[in-house]
Amino acid sequence: MAASGSHLFVADLHLGADADPGGVRERAFVQYLQSLPADLKALYLLGDIFDFWVDYRDVVPRGSVRVLAALAEVAQRADVWFFRGNHDWWVTDYFEKELGVHIVQEPWRVFEIDGRRVLAGHGDTLGSHDPKSKLIRCVFRNKVCIALLKALHPRPVFRFARSWSASSRKRHPEPEVFKGRETGLYRFADGFGRSNRPADLYVFGHYHVPGRVPVESGGELVVLGAWSGPDDTFIL
Repeated sequence: MAASGSHLFVADLHLGADADPGGVRERAFVQYLQSLPADLKALYLLGDIFDFWVDYRDVVPRGSVRVLAALAEVAQRADVWFFRGNHDWWVTDYFEKELGVHIVQEPWRVFEIDGRRVLAGHGDTLGSHDPKSKLIRCVFRNKVCIALLKALHPRPVFRFARSWSASSRKRHPEPEVFKGRETGLYRFADGFGRSNRPADLYVFGHYHVPGRVPVESGGELVVLGAWSGPDDTFIL
């Protein structure tokens, strides 16, 4: 049963991953979407909802149809905001045209929710100074590289994407630990509050581990854990 609330935030389901044998997480998420409350105003999908996604004109990745149908139903009665993560960055216009889901192009966006200023995003590009990660992001998000990728047949692209995602998990077998003020997200939030009107809440995913910490320049940083059930939803 879905938690009650009018604004719900989820992140990092990685649907379609080999780490979800039998599609257990996928079925749980479909049931969750189908049980969302009638007074829902908005659902915020903070990236890496899919373990990989490439928008082709005529092809939809196998195994996603039930989730897509459930998202389309939710979008008929509430705003659904999709933030592109580092695994599902290649979402372009399919979700908007076919499902009615709003795609957030920028790495973060500010929302006014019930009198609170909420800055939300996936979080992978914020506050990080790792040169290797920056290089990978530049290559994967380059328009020429994306065009070349889509010129290929989907089969080798999907195989590459699955292999890359699996190897990423193998490189990081140990669970993350929330490091509070030592995280890049905290540095981003604190810097944002010092140069702009601070947000009341900064809400991100990406790290697969939940945590909350007050931000010195104002507001509070909220990091969501990887979604595996309704308890992993952040509610406003």
